[in-house]
Amino acid sequence: MNPSSPQAKEMADESMVRNLAAQAEAIWPQEEPIFARNPPATGSRVLDVGCGTGEILFRLARRFPAASFVGIDLEESHLVRAREKCAPFGSRVLFERGDALELSFPSAGFDQVICRHVLQALPDARRALLEMVRVVKPGGRLHLIAEDYGMLWCHPTELDSDGFWQRMPGLYGKAIGCDLHVGRKTFTHLTDLGLADIAADYLVLDTLRVPRDTFARIWEAWRDGYTDALVQTTPVPREEIDERFRQMIDCARDPRGYALWFVPVWTARKP
Repeated sequence: MNPSSPQAKEMADESMVRNLAAQAEAIWPQEEPIFARNPPATGSRVLDVGCGTGEILFRLARRFPAASFVGIDLEESHLVRAREKCAPFGSRVLFERGDALELSFPSAGFDQVICRHVLQALPDARRALLEMVRVVKPGGRLHLIAEDYGMLWCHPTELDSDGFWQRMPGLYGKAIGCDLHVGRKTFTHLTDLGLADIAADYLVLDTLRVPRDTFARIWEAWRDGYTDALVQTTPVPREEIDERFRQMIDCARDPRGYALWFVPVWTARKP
């Protein structure tokens, strides 16, 4: 299928929606205590950059009823779903189309800026971080999930999973112009931008802490959303990509298999 066709785009969008839901289900139990460590005060304004379908803003609005939230995303179809999901909160949770690389908000307008699962997909993660620092108030905080695709593995698989995770992210990231290893570089970015109180919490998403089916659904969504793009941008044949995904997904569901995804959460304060 042509990756630029309407059908391909619809399939990729649907896989992303499934992915966002499964990731939120897996991640929130470990991420919620990080938000609670520095809760938004009464009257705080919180910006979510790359809010997707509103999975986390729904949870945050319910968890912190005295704060208000704005979510931005480039995908209008995601924003439609986000508005529907967060409709019970009324005007306390708003969504609009926006670009992480060029935020439309005035400087120092938010008490907290959140950006989850986005930095690794951008052509210039540092520029996006600079924009987030600009729009947060002095004393305000950043909360970032900066993925790093060198932090996944599973066993047993007939084809060693390192042959996928230690090879494909470099090939794919180079081809599309983004950094799929930005997670390990985020401390340096935040330090260079002059932020304080930088902390890293690692969410351990594995088949001991996350239901096996939830974990497998994340990888199924990645398979459905990225296989065509991997075939188009790397020298690896479709047959190998399909087989590697199949083995890893089966491993996640296998009672004697073990799958792991380390997810770095970076927090910092603007002086």
